[in-house]
Amino acid sequence: MGRITASRKQLVGDPKFGSVLASKFINVLMWDGKKSTAQRVFYQALERIGKQIKDEEAIDVFTRAVENVKPEIEVRSKRVGGASYQVPMQVNRSRQQSLAIRWILQAVREKKGRAASEKLAHELLAAYNREGAAMTRRENVHRMAEANKAFAHFAW
Repeated sequence: MGRITASRKQLVGDPKFGSVLASKFINVLMWDGKKSTAQRVFYQALERIGKQIKDEEAIDVFTRAVENVKPEIEVRSKRVGGASYQVPMQVNRSRQQSLAIRWILQAVREKKGRAASEKLAHELLAAYNREGAAMTRRENVHRMAEANKAFAHFAW
């Protein structure tokens, strides 16, 4: 997986919707610096969503999908006296967003066989409806944090 740069400072909204979240998503989706390809995949996916959901804007569906996948808490490893504990911790805003984007794209890339825009549209709709692989990932992270609540006092 390539490093994700600190593009937040110079990030401008995407050309079609002017959404900063969308342009961040396109940047993370992009492979080998092929931005136009990434944009095409993203916009085709949104078009598909627009056809399936008539009463709502596709960009709003996308935004809500990312919101739904954002984790509230996660576990972090903490070494205390020679033992490692999985300590549940709050996730800060920018990390929530990047985790959500990463999980959605990971879910899309794990699926095989269909066009990328089709898989992306499917995963975004699933996340919008609070289901799908990315959502499952979030649930698992929350479940881990819940299970390790006993170690919460190590979070400082």
